[in-house]
Amino acid sequence: MKLTAYIDGSCFGNPGESGYGVMLQDEQGGTLELLGRYIGKGTNNIAEYHGLLGAIELAAKYHAVFLKVFSDSELLVKQMNGEYRIKQPHLIDLHQKICQALEDKNIDLDIHHISRNENKVADGLARKAIRMQRDVT
Repeated sequence: MKLTAYIDGSCFGNPGESGYGVMLQDEQGGTLELLGRYIGKGTNNIAEYHGLLGAIELAAKYHAVFLKVFSDSELLVKQMNGEYRIKQPHLIDLHQKICQALEDKNIDLDIHHISRNENKVADGLARKAIRMQRDVT
C-alpha cells in the first residue's frame, strides 16, 4: 500500500510547549487518519522530527510499503534527503530513530517540501494538541 502524509511540528515559544500533526491519506487522496500529538517542552525542529516519526508509525498501522511525506519544514526535508548535514546531537538521534523505524517497518520514504499554506490541516492538528496539552484526532 502506498500512502501520503502531511506533517507539521509546532512550538509555542522555541523552545516551548510543542506537538505535531499528521494527516494520513490513501492512494486516492482520502483521509485515513488525523492525529495531533502533544509532546511537551521542546523545539520546533524536534517537533518536526517527531511528526515524521508519527507519520511512519501511522503508515505502518495500515501496512504501507511506501510513504510520500509533505512537510513545510525545509530543514527536515533537506536533512532527510541528505542535502543538509545534521549537526545537533538530539536531531541526529531522532534521524537515526526514523531510519531504524523505516527499516524495521519496511517502508520506503519519499519526502518533499511544501508551503505552509498547503499544510493547514497538519498545522491545525499540531496547534490544537499543544493548546489542549493532549493528543487529538
